[in-house]
Amino acid sequence: MRKSYLLTPGPTPIPPQVSQEEAKPIIHHLTPQFQAVIKEVSEGLKYVFQTASDVYILASSGTGAMEAAVVNLLSPGDTVITVEAGKFGERWTEICQAYCVTAEVIKVEWGKAVDPKEIEKRIKNNPKIKAVFTTLCETSTGVTNDIQAIGTVVKGTGAVLVVDAISGLGAIDLKTDAWSVDVCVSGSQKGLMLPPGLSFISLSPKAWELVELARSPRYYFDMRAAKKALEKTDTPYTPAISLIIALAESLKMMKQDGLENVFARHRKMADATRCAMKDLGLELFAPTAASDVVTAVKVPAGIDGEKLVKTMRDTYRVTIAGGQAELKGKVFRFAHMGYIEEFDIIVGISCLEKVLKQMGYKFELGAGVKAAEEVFFK
Repeated sequence: MRKSYLLTPGPTPIPPQVSQEEAKPIIHHLTPQFQAVIKEVSEGLKYVFQTASDVYILASSGTGAMEAAVVNLLSPGDTVITVEAGKFGERWTEICQAYCVTAEVIKVEWGKAVDPKEIEKRIKNNPKIKAVFTTLCETSTGVTNDIQAIGTVVKGTGAVLVVDAISGLGAIDLKTDAWSVDVCVSGSQKGLMLPPGLSFISLSPKAWELVELARSPRYYFDMRAAKKALEKTDTPYTPAISLIIALAESLKMMKQDGLENVFARHRKMADATRCAMKDLGLELFAPTAASDVVTAVKVPAGIDGEKLVKTMRDTYRVTIAGGQAELKGKVFRFAHMGYIEEFDIIVGISCLEKVLKQMGYKFELGAGVKAAEEVFFK
């Protein structure tokens, strides 16, 4: 049996000890045993979110938590700002439109971060803005937005700041409370090193004021029900029991490492990846504001980008991600997040070199691996 390598921005590899927890015989959720797990993960999530507020667990993908944010904060006819700097920023707009919320869209050129001053200008021009929806790491482009600066802009206004941290949480720094993030949403299959199936949402006291006033239809994603249940160390509906038990293990691993060490590890892997791409003569799609979660790279002229990704996956079992939407076939995305270590990066770069060489791209074989190893040796 041949080994496979997963270097995509979600799902990410799962540590063996986390998989073992999920494989244990299931227990009933209405028991003291499962309540103890909920207590443990509640504290662990606060640590990773860097918040004193409760973090609620939903049985859904990250998009479920995004939808929960919209329906719990807003009413039909409300006006918000949505930042579209890539495919996932567009999702905020689409969810708002589905619930008859008016979105003032800030369109950002793909590959660049939003300018916080543009958000500030929009809020000043329309004091009726109820919320600002943005993204920590836009995985479609490999860009990290300056959430700290955006939080400073939004903090003194009547609007709440909502951040999609689905791919960034647990990989790059996000100080929810210190940066004045009112609502933070995330998912299980990225930096938290779990299979897909769980999403998370935290709400500040400022956000809870809107929750009580919102008139959008909500039932399964009603955060008022989630709050009442968590007060009793419970969930309002049947939880994803095995995933939550596995979550306890992944949070324990992250706490043992310490967040600063986790962030430093991701930073070094990102640096090694970017240095490798440059020494291979490849051009980064986002040379500024590049994320430590995933690196987007332009496909060189004359190379079939879709075939490149497919060959790495199907022939050599090294899976990276291709471009999305308008970037399909134009970029490939090399992730370095979650349960990925330096030798996974080396294998991925080595495979990339092999396939590029086979496809006729001219470069010095081993240049990328050498550049990455030099970063790791520092």
